[in-house]
Amino acid sequence: MIPAARRAVPGADRRGPAHRGAGHASCHHGEILQGVFLDAAGRRCAGLVTLPMTGPGSRAEFTRHPGTPPEQLTVRPGDRTKAARAAVLAVEECARRRREEPCGGELRISGDIPVGLGMGSSTSDVIAVVRAVADSYRVLLPPDAVARLAVRAELASDPLMLDARPVLFAQREGRVLEVLGRRLPPLVVVGCALGGGAPVDTLALPARVHDDTDVRAFERLRTLLRRAVATGDAALLGEVATASARRGQQVLCHPEFDTLADIARRLGAVGVQIAHSGAVAGLLLDPAAPGLRRRVRSCVRALESNGIAATRTFTTFPTSPTPAASPASPPSLTFPTTKEFPSGPAHRGGHRPTGPDTPRRPAHLPAL
Repeated sequence: MIPAARRAVPGADRRGPAHRGAGHASCHHGEILQGVFLDAAGRRCAGLVTLPMTGPGSRAEFTRHPGTPPEQLTVRPGDRTKAARAAVLAVEECARRRREEPCGGELRISGDIPVGLGMGSSTSDVIAVVRAVADSYRVLLPPDAVARLAVRAELASDPLMLDARPVLFAQREGRVLEVLGRRLPPLVVVGCALGGGAPVDTLALPARVHDDTDVRAFERLRTLLRRAVATGDAALLGEVATASARRGQQVLCHPEFDTLADIARRLGAVGVQIAHSGAVAGLLLDPAAPGLRRRVRSCVRALESNGIAATRTFTTFPTSPTPAASPASPPSLTFPTTKEFPSGPAHRGGHRPTGPDTPRRPAHLPAL
């Protein structure tokens, strides 16, 4: 069950004009684990564990117009059909909670999440919109309600409405299958984009039917990931992520994947992770191992010498200094700056597949 959020006091918000609200949602860096698992009732269920990443995100502003019909909704940019559906659903939900009639309004969406790389750009838009609508009603929706609205708006949702705790999330049902622990083991992730950063059309990928053998394999990886989180074992997490990424290649078939895995093995990374619905990937490093900065630089050079665009380096732990920093969480790390995509589809505008929810922005992944 998704942890409940604190309920807002109606009318207590003084941040701006009545009927106007704002919302924000972050993205992720693909998945650590994705497959088919058994829920508490023993039923097969598609699920995933994402790799959280701060930085890029979606922002939404919603101004509701009481007394107007709900269908009178203006959305900018006008091609964000999933976000528009989310706004309508969120208005219905919030109006019901406030015992008011649903109404129309104006919605503006902006953001800097690369599209088509498997970083949850559409889910981020949807969650930012739901939060903006709820803010306009001065209602704080609990995460499970946000998850249900997100799934209704886009059929499948990443768990971006939750905090950074690692969870196994049923993306097509909007529910948590398992909270794996408090936090991921400390990792440094050297990000990259496979296929030159070209978007992946997930709807065109072949559907794969998983048998009992597959489910047993995914459940074993789930057990190992649970142990990695409980013990803070970066190496074990890397083993799980690599195994999941290899299984994902049965559908995605990235030609650079073997090169990526070879770089990880040669340079002492604990593993690799990929977006199972996109092109973003990462080399996973243990920050407690010696020579971290040297290894990060070596990874960046190896990626780019093999024609794989290095994107950004980030961590799964805070990097600001703290008085009681533990050896497993080194403070104030400074990493070499990686480049944006130097060329190819990911560096040019208009890269998103034509159709609904197609923004006109380039898929840059600025370096940290």
